[in-house]
Amino acid sequence: MTSGIVSRDHYAVIGNPVAHSKSPWIHARFAEQTGEGIEYGRVLGTIGAFANDVRAFAKAGGRGMNVTVPFKLDAHAFANTLTPRAAAAGAVNTLAFKADGVLGDNTDGVGLVRDIEGNLGVGLKGARVLLLGAGGAARGVMLPMLDGGVAALTIVNRTASKAQQLVDHFSDAARAVHVRFSCGASDIVEAGPYDVIVNATAGSLDDSLPDCDNGSFGPGTLAYDMMYSAQPTVFMRHAESLGARSADGLGMLVEQAVESFFLWRGVRPDSGAVLRALRLELSTKV
Repeated sequence: MTSGIVSRDHYAVIGNPVAHSKSPWIHARFAEQTGEGIEYGRVLGTIGAFANDVRAFAKAGGRGMNVTVPFKLDAHAFANTLTPRAAAAGAVNTLAFKADGVLGDNTDGVGLVRDIEGNLGVGLKGARVLLLGAGGAARGVMLPMLDGGVAALTIVNRTASKAQQLVDHFSDAARAVHVRFSCGASDIVEAGPYDVIVNATAGSLDDSLPDCDNGSFGPGTLAYDMMYSAQPTVFMRHAESLGARSADGLGMLVEQAVESFFLWRGVRPDSGAVLRALRLELSTKV
């Protein structure tokens, strides 16, 4: 006679802070939808001891982890093997523990592209894109956007040298794309509205707007904030006031989780159903 206990594989998100993370909620829905036997929790990472925390989780039987701030660079250094997109991004948001070592991946960029193209219906091929910010978030989404066939990409960042480093890092992938950078909104070299504007700064967390010329927004512009909240962010509200369409990063969060789940389990969940449920879940907690 069996005990009826079902063995489940363990996964978790590690970050600091991490209590706010929606990843456990998302992956629980994925497990229900696909029938995969997993449990997914949170690990409050110790600043300066990321490797110890990850090793302890793996030693206890963990199969993989998602990695959020401030540990994506630590995860990049920790992994034995990197996927091409993780190597290009210089940061890792997904770890898979395998018999031959630890694989590091970065699913942020593909999550952004799938949300913009699949969920929002905006094609990147041939698009003129404005990327606000040149930090880790921007670095993580550069290669998938370039691979998506954008015609031109402008990077605006307060520190010109940081924007230049980003351009230089992706110079090989950007050979067929008109890529340039600016150190401020007034220095944008191409006038007129962009097709897509991506806010990769953390400004919306403290309700501040990034540097961006108002003329960059127009009726045909998708203004995409990589941050998300129950209410439209300050960037989204600003974009809408200038006639643009806006979207937050909740879809990106779900789509990057789909890719992580696929890496671990070999099954790709239906993102649409989970995104709709998560949006409803957030709206009821306003």
